[in-house]
Amino acid sequence: MRSGRLFRDGVASFALLAILALFASKMNNRPEIIQNGSFSVVDGDTLSINGERLRLKGIDAPEYRQRCRRDGADWACGEEARRALATMIKSRAPECRGREKDRYGRLLVTCVAGDLDINAAMVRSGMAVSYGAYAGEERSARQAKAGIWAGDFERPSDYRREEHMAHDREGDPIAGLFDNLRQLVGWGTP
Repeated sequence: MRSGRLFRDGVASFALLAILALFASKMNNRPEIIQNGSFSVVDGDTLSINGERLRLKGIDAPEYRQRCRRDGADWACGEEARRALATMIKSRAPECRGREKDRYGRLLVTCVAGDLDINAAMVRSGMAVSYGAYAGEERSARQAKAGIWAGDFERPSDYRREEHMAHDREGDPIAGLFDNLRQLVGWGTP
């Protein structure tokens, strides 16, 4: 009698898990969206087509206004990343595919032109860093001192965070006062 109840409970548990797995797979089974045509380049990891923004998945390029240092001088690495992406998409007819959107509503895509993975090429050329994918390409770019790896740079996510904090402080004189005090005393500086 006890073994029969264990068997019945096991079958019921398995059936419940199977139903949950089926439900989860249906929730994740979004149709793939394919975009091709004439893209506009917003920055080194964002494209636009027909009013919709597409974010290159797995990479993070310097922000358009971001500056890096190379050979002791500042250079416009964000603008250079934008130009590199523009060159890649204009010299070929890319196709971008994706299923999910980021928190800003941009479709996360992988773009290819023929046999060229544009996302990977941006990282390999040193015009973007790995952001959840393309770690091998980032290693290669770093070893070759390609693009941003030829000097000093701030990771784009860190740059955005600092820009956001600075923008928030502009309207808050108390926060600015505390920032100045922290700098004077040396708190929070590397």
